[in-house]
Amino acid sequence: MTISDVHEKGEGVTPTPEEAEPLAIPASAAFPDGEEVLVPPPIDAPPTQEEVIAALETVYDPEIPVNVYELGLIYAIDLHDDGRVEIEMSLTAPNCPSAQELPQMVRYAVLSVATVKKVKVNVVWDPPWDMSRMSDGARLALNMF
Repeated sequence: MTISDVHEKGEGVTPTPEEAEPLAIPASAAFPDGEEVLVPPPIDAPPTQEEVIAALETVYDPEIPVNVYELGLIYAIDLHDDGRVEIEMSLTAPNCPSAQELPQMVRYAVLSVATVKKVKVNVVWDPPWDMSRMSDGARLALNMF
């Protein structure tokens, strides 16, 4: 029995997978003009560096209008195949008023990446952060050129 047979006979019976005829859709119909289709990664895929950095770029120091990645506060990003991410970050100063909330903001942002299962954020003080760690974009945003 094929899908065509079911429709012609009006039986309204759904064929089993073995009975069903395969649907042949030409590639030109599925993807007109050869356009690229973005397919999300499978959930069991490990997170990518690009995904994690994009998430980090959404976190801003409450006192500075630049994200933590461009500020150079992120020292290391370690990705694991099981979806764990470990981040080493610093703060602009040991007495930073955002010392409690900024690492949590980083953690929640990275957890928003679909393939991330667990995030550990370690605040480190060695080497101490200084302005040389900022990106050119951050310097431009803060008029430090």
